[in-house]
Amino acid sequence: MLEGRWAGEAGPGTLADRCKLLLTHRGDASGLALAEEVISSYEQLSQSEQTEFLGTLSKDFAIDSEAVLRAADRYRENQTLETVTALRKSLDPPVKKLFRKLNAVPGGTRATVKIRERLLALTAEHPELSGLEADLRQLLIEWFNRGFLVLDRIDWDSPASVLERIIEYEAVHEINGWEDLHNRLRQDRRCFAFFHMTIPGDPLIFLQVALTNGVPGAVAPLLAVDRDVIDQYAADTAVFYSISNCHRGLRGISFGHFLIKQVVEVLRQDLGNIRNFATLSPIPGFRRWVENAQADGLPAPRSADLRSARELLAGAGVADLEGYGQDAQAAFVRLAAYYLVEVKREDEQPLDSVARFHLANGASIDRLCWAADVSVTGMKRSWGMMVNYIYEPKEIEKNHERYFQAGEVAMSSRVRKLARGR
Repeated sequence: MLEGRWAGEAGPGTLADRCKLLLTHRGDASGLALAEEVISSYEQLSQSEQTEFLGTLSKDFAIDSEAVLRAADRYRENQTLETVTALRKSLDPPVKKLFRKLNAVPGGTRATVKIRERLLALTAEHPELSGLEADLRQLLIEWFNRGFLVLDRIDWDSPASVLERIIEYEAVHEINGWEDLHNRLRQDRRCFAFFHMTIPGDPLIFLQVALTNGVPGAVAPLLAVDRDVIDQYAADTAVFYSISNCHRGLRGISFGHFLIKQVVEVLRQDLGNIRNFATLSPIPGFRRWVENAQADGLPAPRSADLRSARELLAGAGVADLEGYGQDAQAAFVRLAAYYLVEVKREDEQPLDSVARFHLANGASIDRLCWAADVSVTGMKRSWGMMVNYIYEPKEIEKNHERYFQAGEVAMSSRVRKLARGR
């Protein structure tokens, strides 16, 4: 396999050679300089050179299988602190040691996140890189544990660079410029983000909150620029209407459950008038499931709903939703409830990604909302259907435990009836 040359020509050999040198380097100051050179050199490579270099890391910096077997044999023969320590050391691949050294310099953590983002994009065509991606994922889980995260409220007085990133990173309901952002940061709105100490000024994940009276069933009034701003101390409900992960390289490393639980506590302390904590959430996989599900594999009432839905929705647009009668609406709502509650992956987790997230965090499914998001994106996701999840502070931990211990989905009685076809 070809290797990308070390950019800058400040030293001999390939970039992989410089990485090997860094692994054995003893001097602190010169070692940090070498680590900075490795990062800078990688970033100057073309995409094809980066792919080749990552292939070299995956192959030449992997676990030494023979060393692991020898260490395991010694441990089997004599189970002492020395042999178990040697076994653990043999299971720690050189590539992890390399990235720990890179992480010691400014920009090292960010560079590791970007490299994992690149790996995630490559593993489908280059499965041999999956082991390297898994090693980096494990490192990032360690580096981004809750103890290293800082919760901060984003408001209109936050640095402009942070506000620009909020506009850029918003993944659920697009922010259309500064006026739209200002609207989302007014007195009856909140925005909270987690930051990491090594990546200052760049949010990892952020949550947008609307303070309302009652739990809303549509997103447009929450986003309207010309809406009436209510008194934050008169509101009784905090609605989590958008949560956005900011870095693809941190995919699969969960911050959201920490974020929501901590925001609930902050709001309870700051605003004693808030009694309800709810979401207005998308159902991103619903439309795709309706289009692809096998009707014959569903219970008879749901298979009939499914066939009816496909007939009605062929080419349907926003205007068509207003013409649907109560029977058609009811069929869609039943299907959505069935999808959220009963449709599972092979691991028995809900098929819908947003449902997995909120249910794992201890929320309960409270209400299906017809025509709640009739934007282009909302129609593509679920023909405008959304869902309210409820975070009841006294029930969060119980729901979380029941979900993971018994696969139990917490839901209101009305959702339970809908999922059963009533």
